[in-house]
Amino acid sequence: MRKDITVAAELRATRGKNEARRLRQRGLIPAIVYGAFKEPKAVAVSPKEVTRILHSKTGHNTIFNVDMKDGDNTPAMVVDWQYDPVKDTLLHVDLKRIDLTKRIVVAVPVLTEGESKGVKQQDGLLEIVTREVTIECLPDDIPEHFILDVTELMMGQSLRAGDIALPASIKLMSSPENVLAHVVALRQVEETPAAGAAAEVAAPVAGAAAEPEVVKKGKKEEEAEPETKGKKK
Repeated sequence: MRKDITVAAELRATRGKNEARRLRQRGLIPAIVYGAFKEPKAVAVSPKEVTRILHSKTGHNTIFNVDMKDGDNTPAMVVDWQYDPVKDTLLHVDLKRIDLTKRIVVAVPVLTEGESKGVKQQDGLLEIVTREVTIECLPDDIPEHFILDVTELMMGQSLRAGDIALPASIKLMSSPENVLAHVVALRQVEETPAAGAAAEVAAPVAGAAAEPEVVKKGKKEEEAEPETKGKKK
């Protein structure tokens, strides 16, 4: 989903660990802008601005403008990012240029609403199996999320990706048979504590007759510290 947001990007002349460290001391992080059949550009951006986008309702599906101060102002999306495993702060992001006239494939969250009759009347359990579906559409048509009403769902019934009502401009790329949510019976514990205790007592007796067993012993240019990747949420 496109938003009226502009992120300033400072072009980087050099790369490497030392350069990345200097950028972070200035309150910036290294980034790469690529895609749309153009040469990739090494830039520096504000981690606070990118974090605000990732934590917004549209998350990594947010399309915003990247102003690279050299006349290149392009729509883009965050497609990959790295966090510091200790401080939980952004260390690096990949930004992909978006051609607003061409269809793209994105993953969109699926939310549920209502109280299932299978839960309310049959003491079942509503289980969420898949929390997103993959679609293809124009960038401006990316929805914030899909909502499925689970009110009529009874025990043993399920809602699948194909049950989502999509406008004509959006094509479902996930399998229509992918289960999103279903109502199942509460699982019962098959083994009682007494049975387990009896098995433990019996085990040494059975093993006493056995003979002793002999055992024979026989990414990235800017990465400064151990990093963990985020996801494409």
